[in-house]
Amino acid sequence: MSRLEGWSIARRPALDQVLARRRVVCCVGPGGVGKTTTAAALALRAAMAGKRSLVLTIDPARRLANSLGLKALGNRETRIDDTLFQAAGLHPRGEMYAMMLDLKLTWDELVQRQAPSPERARQILDNRLYQKLSTAMAGSLEYMAMEKVSELRSSGRFDVVVLDTPPTANALDFLRAPDRILDVLDNDAMRILLGPMLKVSRIGLKLFALPTGLVLRTLAKFTGQDFLRDLAQFMVAFEGMYEGFKQRAGQVKKLLSGPETAFVLVTTPSPLSIEDALFFHRSLKADGISTAALVVNRVQRDPHRFGGPDSAPALREALQLAQIPDGGDPPLSQRLARTLVEQSTLADLDRRQVQELLRTLPDVPLYVVPRLRKDVHDLAGLWQIDQCLSAVEE
Repeated sequence: MSRLEGWSIARRPALDQVLARRRVVCCVGPGGVGKTTTAAALALRAAMAGKRSLVLTIDPARRLANSLGLKALGNRETRIDDTLFQAAGLHPRGEMYAMMLDLKLTWDELVQRQAPSPERARQILDNRLYQKLSTAMAGSLEYMAMEKVSELRSSGRFDVVVLDTPPTANALDFLRAPDRILDVLDNDAMRILLGPMLKVSRIGLKLFALPTGLVLRTLAKFTGQDFLRDLAQFMVAFEGMYEGFKQRAGQVKKLLSGPETAFVLVTTPSPLSIEDALFFHRSLKADGISTAALVVNRVQRDPHRFGGPDSAPALREALQLAQIPDGGDPPLSQRLARTLVEQSTLADLDRRQVQELLRTLPDVPLYVVPRLRKDVHDLAGLWQIDQCLSAVEE
């Protein structure tokens, strides 16, 4: 058994062992549970072990930059400077990088790589419908995140890429995003419907005649003819590129479900977060993907783990020895005693939730990170999380 914060956790393999051969780590889970800091801590852990690691976030709220002590991140890898490690008292054997996904720029780069010519790429990039779809299409964020991860992994520049995923209602959004994108790019029904306009687009007419079909006339009333023209031009520009996108989407799906990728499920001990986490686990399992590890963040510390005074008389005596006035109404010693009781109750509730998780998911290695005394805003804070994740078993 392993002891942490005064209570036992079933024996589990070391986290380094669980993630040893993984080149992609996806931190998934509901919102507000600490996925960003967990992802950054895992990337830091890999760098400390001698690997060249990168943590990628698709959260524009700057949480990753803040947790690394950086002012900002962009769509290019930023190496964590040695001075930041030195300030935290750390000496990594590897290198750590971070970046924040720019959805539009990532789409544009993919189009430029897949287009048969610069002219065709420019036609797509200038299309107004593409400009809207590339940032608003369902599944676009998830697909581009994994596209970027696949690109980074294939580049060979990094030993491990850690992805901080966005809050989502379903873990399978990442797995199904490629299919959603392909449905948009190769919609046979839309091609049949827009047949006349597609033909006009191919011969290069600058102006469209009014739609002649009843369905097209109806569509034009609701969407406007400009929209139909943009749609037709968009689909013509993408002709011949569908197979390339299909191949890339297949590679992304293969990467997600392959042995190189690990899904780390992140939660807190709150009942709602745990319910969401279990739903994520079941969703992944239904698609043939196992949860590599479960991280429970912000577990309440048991105030009794330190020993020391915890009753009002004992606290009153301790305050006197420290020459601290026991003032107020009620006295400070009584308020401290009540606070200790409340914290102990919260710690007991969290302990029960974690133990229930252990019983529900006995085959998933579980790691506990206690509630820290302050928010993580530098490498020292991230390393504190890593030390919790690698708590020595007794």
